[in-house]
Order: sequence, then structure tokens, then C-alpha cells
Amino acid sequence: MTISKKQELIRGAGILMPISALPSSYGIGTLGREAYRFADFLYRIGCRYWQVLPVGPTSYGDSPYQSFSAFAGNPYFIDLDFLAEEGLLKPEEIMEQEWQQEEDCIDYARIYQLRFCILRKAYHRSNHKDTQEFIRFRNKNCYWLKDYCRYMAIKEHFDSHEWQLWEDNIRNRDRNAIEYYDSLLEDEIDFWEFCQYKFREQWDRLKSYVNKLDIQVIGDIPLYVAADSSDVWVHTDLFELDQRKNPVNVAGVPPDAFSDLGQRWGNPLYRWDTIEKNDFIWWRERMRISAELYDVIRIDHFIGVVNYYSIPADCPTAVEGEWKKGPGSKLTKIISESIGDAKIIAEDLGVLTQEVRDLIEQTGYPGMRILEFGLEGPADHEYLPHNYKSTNLVAYTGTHDNETLVGYLADKTEEELSFTYRYFNVSSKEELPYAVIRSLYSSIADVVIVQMQDLLLLDNSARMNFPSTIGGNWKWRMKQEHYEFLNEEILREYADLSARSPKINEKTELDVTKEVEDTE
Repeated sequence: MTISKKQELIRGAGILMPISALPSSYGIGTLGREAYRFADFLYRIGCRYWQVLPVGPTSYGDSPYQSFSAFAGNPYFIDLDFLAEEGLLKPEEIMEQEWQQEEDCIDYARIYQLRFCILRKAYHRSNHKDTQEFIRFRNKNCYWLKDYCRYMAIKEHFDSHEWQLWEDNIRNRDRNAIEYYDSLLEDEIDFWEFCQYKFREQWDRLKSYVNKLDIQVIGDIPLYVAADSSDVWVHTDLFELDQRKNPVNVAGVPPDAFSDLGQRWGNPLYRWDTIEKNDFIWWRERMRISAELYDVIRIDHFIGVVNYYSIPADCPTAVEGEWKKGPGSKLTKIISESIGDAKIIAEDLGVLTQEVRDLIEQTGYPGMRILEFGLEGPADHEYLPHNYKSTNLVAYTGTHDNETLVGYLADKTEEELSFTYRYFNVSSKEELPYAVIRSLYSSIADVVIVQMQDLLLLDNSARMNFPSTIGGNWKWRMKQEHYEFLNEEILREYADLSARSPKINEKTELDVTKEVEDTE
């Protein structure tokens, strides 16, 4: 089958680096100057892609895959220095806070306690409501913006409890209750609109800068949404909920070789029949917004589009459950209609049935390969580079759910690594990570993505996520000094030798300050 030109990804390499993991002095990565510095780094080493994790506002457990909204941006990522340059904050107001104790670890509780207080100061000094830019932003995002901001204001009013525990009238979105809270919490609702406006303003500015370097942003969206989200509160008819608005069945995956109990994610399942009757409006809007944020959209758990695992909500594990049929090509057709020039990556890991394979071939979406899964062989393992049967792939050293390369190798015996040494033509664990990376670069896969932790040769203390666990995840951050440990010449050489680097132009590193001023 001929792949649609629209879906082809330019041959290139990229780095998986979440916004949260960028260096900063304020406890978490932001859309500020360190993001521009990272883009310059990507440019110098010949990368065409920067992959991020979902950028939505995080909830309990701090997972970017369990967000308060499928549309909104994370207020934590709003850069405070840029707000100060606008005159919305005083430098001393920023510096007087103790944002972090460890430079390489996010303290989410501390960020939660401090960040919104200072953002409120910026909000009260802002005249954004009088600007045409804000009015255009609000009108363009009318499908979701007011509902999300109302949800966040009411949530705070009820001591941050999940919406299913709110009073009956507002939990059920009675008209009189909506009007009452809109009046009572008008200023708070406006504050949350301000946060979304500033997030999007700073995001668009950064993305423009990145694109000028001939680098594309790969975003990541989860297939499902969190039960405690504005999406489920507003669109209860689109999800499998009972009369109390609690999930009847939830998402996950069954037991396998990695987990005897499977994975119970807890996300409410979609009522696909109702969504189809509504002409997939929610999905159309979701994909339209995603295509504005990203050049390439990775859909997490893509196999759930074809067949999904349904777990009774009262089952504490994923042992009990059944496979059900998803919307398949009906949804992918809507996705393709909604994303304009953006492209899709199908995260096709897991139970890859023939139906899933057929849909991926039909759409032309590139699938994924995780080299870490094949490191110990056998020689015909489908994730080893010489077994890639198509260029239309995105190949990874590992993803946010995997061990780092150094962490994976740490406990392996010499006997267990015998095949690995022979395959990559090295004789020690120390040589393996960069041998693995170079092998991936040399593969036929159109796109290769390397975790930043793997470039830095970090162990599992820098691992981003341990699936099916809560606490201790999503906390790793890069230190500013880490740049000193990277050999940019070697990485550029890998890109050049494997025909992955863009053509060098006369513009090397851009002046961040000038670029920011030019876009204002």
C-alpha cells in the first residue's frame, strides 16, 4: 500500500524531553529561556524533532496522562521571568520563594502551594481582558475554555475535591447552579482564563522559534481522559457513567508477561455510539487544538481505537475485564479531517491484533518500535533495527514508561548480555548506550527518538515513570550542568552519517531575546 504523502515523516532524529524536565530555578521546567536553549541544542546536534509529554494541567499523582482537561495547558509551565519582563511580576516576588530543594527533582506539592499565588499577582496586574489578542483567543477556544475555567474555580471552591463529590446541583450542572457559581466565582474563572491565555501565548512563541530552526514538535495525547476532568463533568453523556456520575467501566490492559494483575488505569470509557451520533464533535475539537499545539501528534494506546479492554469499575485490578470493539476507521477518518497539516504517530504497543495492523496500514500512520525491548535478542526480534520492515516507523531507545538504558543494563549479567555485546560489537556495559543509539540512527526508520536521560547516561533514578504506581513518578529534571557532559560533535556526526540532520543554514543559534521581542 502506498503511504499517504500527508502521513510521511521527514527522516530525522529527535529527543524525548518533557517541558517539566527542563532546567529552571523555579522548581519545574517552563516555556522560558531554558526551553529556547534546549531548542538551540537540538539544532546544533542535527535533530529535526523535539518530543514532549502531554502538556495538560496535572491532577492527583502528577501524571501528564491524567489531566484536568484534554484541551488546557499546564499553568506550571508559564514562565515567571517572561511575566516579570511584561511588568506583571516583580523580580523580588519570584526570588523570595524557595521553589526547590533539589535541582533535578520536582516537588509537586511545593509547586502547587507556591505557583498559583504568584500567578494570581500577575493576573491582577494584567490588562489582557482589554486586548484583541485575548478576545480572539477566547473566541477561538469557546468550545472548552469557559467550561474548564469554571470547573477549576468550582473545584477550588470545594477544597479541590473531585467533581463527583460536589453538591448535587452543580455536579449535575443544573442551569441555576451554573449561573450561581458563575456569579460567585467570576474573578476566579477569569484567573483561570488568564492562565490559559498566558500558557498559549508562551507556547505559540516557543513553537514558532523551534519551527524556525527546522525542528518539529511531537506532542503526546492519551487516548482516554481522567475521570476528574472538566471533559467528563461537562460531557457526561459521552462516557460510561452511572446515575451518580461515577464510572461504570474503566480503561486498562489485561495481565501479561510484565504484570500478573494487568494495569487498571481508572479512566472512564467512552460511549462510542453516543459520540458517533454527535458527529464526534468532542474528538474533532480535541484534535483541532492538538494540531495547533503540535506538528506531529502521538496518540497513546492507539490500539484502543480498534479494540479496548473494559474493566468493571468495582474491580481493584485488571484481572477481570473483556475486550470490546472500538470505533476504528470511523475515528481515524475524523482525526484526519481535523488536524490540517499535522501528522499522527500511532503508539501501537501491546496486543497488536490483525485489525490494528490493518487500520494502521489503511491510515498510513507510522507505528513504533522500542529498541530496549529487543536488546537481549533473539536475532529475529521485531524491535531490533535489522528487522524493521518499513521506513514508516518511529523508533525509540525507550519511552517514559521504560527504564533508562543504563538502568536496564545495570543488573544484567555478562551472560545475559552476550547477545547484546555481539550485536552492537562492543565488549562492556559502558560502551552499550551510545552503540545502541548509533544503531538506531543507522536504521531505516524514518524517525528515531532518544530519551534525554539516555544521552546523559543516567540510571533509573532518572526514570520518568514506573507504570501502575503512584508517587515518585514524573519528577526527574535535567540540570543546567548536564549540557557539559554531552559530546555534541558525536551526536551531530550520528545525524550526518545517517542522513538525519537538516541542511545547515547560515543561522546558527538564534537570539532568544530578539526572537521573543519580534513575536510580541
